Amino acid sequence: MRKETFIVPSDAANVRIMQLLHRLLPNLKESELQSAFKRRDVKLDHQRVSGDVRVSPGQSVEIFIPDSASAEALTVVYEDSDVLLVNKRPGLPVSDADNPDGSDHTFLTLQSLCIRHVLENEAGQSGFIPQPCHRLDARTSGLCLFAKNDASLRILTEVFHEHRLKKNYECLVRGIPKPSSAVCRAYLLKDAVHGKVQILDRKTAGSKPIITGYDTLVQGPVSRLRVDLITGRTHQIRAHMAALGHPVLGDDLYGDRAWNRQNKARNLKLCAVSLELSTGGRLPALDHRIFSVSAPF
Repeated sequence: MRKETFIVPSDAANVRIMQLLHRLLPNLKESELQSAFKRRDVKLDHQRVSGDVRVSPGQSVEIFIPDSASAEALTVVYEDSDVLLVNKRPGLPVSDADNPDGSDHTFLTLQSLCIRHVLENEAGQSGFIPQPCHRLDARTSGLCLFAKNDASLRILTEVFHEHRLKKNYECLVRGIPKPSSAVCRAYLLKDAVHGKVQILDRKTAGSKPIITGYDTLVQGPVSRLRVDLITGRTHQIRAHMAALGHPVLGDDLYGDRAWNRQNKARNLKLCAVSLELSTGGRLPALDHRIFSVSAPF
């Protein structure tokens, strides 16, 4: 048996632990998850619980599953001596810094999978721990870039800070946006205490400008959008689309819980599908190359 340990994310308040584990371990078979509860091998804050117990953000979840159960795999999109570009699955935090309680405990993260990958393939020759160059929400899937040395980390931190890149996302939203394509501007105010943001029409103290572009790819009761993240603020796409009246499917924090349940949306339908960088020749293998993945929905 092996143990997987997680921290309940901030957007999973009052969710049943069975539902949460479906999200956190999407590769785990339903029968394997049911068996774990029957064996009393699931704990919430070190107490054995049933699948109907509801969780709160910051609580720890432990589950023991057979060694033969599906193991977490790292999907590498591109790698060289400077960078590691991976396709993150939904529900996986990028790093321990994304744990809501700020603890130093080791939980399964995208960074820990990247560290394991580098150690297994390069025998830890450089001694550098792969560092994320940007952030994706835990529930968002798609392209996430890691630096593999100090020099590439400095360069890519500057590239992201100066917005010398292009990031596109795909998402499923409620209803049909009108117009079908637009570039929307607003202001975003972060509420760090409650882990949320607010979208405003006018600038206020502490708010920051945001720009979100979208194109409608498929229209319907659930529409598919291509989103151009022109500014990259916390929860920008989720909060901005909800403010426009078209919340992202699977988003209980800013969206419509009843509609999400009606559509049986276990995961957030938001994916970072393409990335293009401009490093000014400092990382020539990356310059103006478009990396892309398919959205898993």
